[in-house]
Amino acid sequence: MSEDDKLARIVEARLKLRERFQRDMQATPSLADDAPMGSGQTNRHGMPQLPPDQYETKKWPVLDLGIKPEVPRATWKLAVDGAVAAPRTLAWADLEAFEQVEDVSDFHCVTKWSRMNMRWRGVRLADVLAAAEPRPTARFVMCHAYDGYTTNLPLAEALKPDVLLVHTFDGAPLEIEHGGPCRVITPQLYAWKGAKWVSRLEVLEDDRLGFWEERGYSNTAYPWRNDRYS
Repeated sequence: MSEDDKLARIVEARLKLRERFQRDMQATPSLADDAPMGSGQTNRHGMPQLPPDQYETKKWPVLDLGIKPEVPRATWKLAVDGAVAAPRTLAWADLEAFEQVEDVSDFHCVTKWSRMNMRWRGVRLADVLAAAEPRPTARFVMCHAYDGYTTNLPLAEALKPDVLLVHTFDGAPLEIEHGGPCRVITPQLYAWKGAKWVSRLEVLEDDRLGFWEERGYSNTAYPWRNDRYS
């Protein structure tokens, strides 16, 4: 099978998977609220507006569990397993074989800072999940990281087109302190929902709390609803 045929099959699988969750996706606050502000320039209508109680910064503060794992691209692996029909483990070359997309979106931290119009390059999380063929009963995904961090997402959020596995920021490889070589970004949710140094995507039939969710942070994490804590 040619590379073009492989990409076409992944696109078809992604579209079918997103179709299953289309109603749930449309009901999420960043799309369904009276004034959805979500992520990036499109949902903000080009206006530099901030979620409630956030302030804008040009810096990119570093927050983590105190461990910054150094994972070279040559040895990086990403397992995709759980409630899937075709579990797999991706090497860096496999990640590069997916369609590479560029996007501009905003980054909202629960500690009240936001950085706007960040330029990313990476792979749609939806493509990687679709390639593993989630079972009809799958509803959630747990993101695991090389530092032991975990965070959970409903598939209705994870499958959105601006949720990416990013490896490049502002034209340069993603730095280690920001989750390089590869991290998840979730522009329509607070940033803790996007795991740095991502190592595993565990597809789940039932929801399970991640690291910060177990410690009292919101399980839903909607910035535009000031949804910080449970």
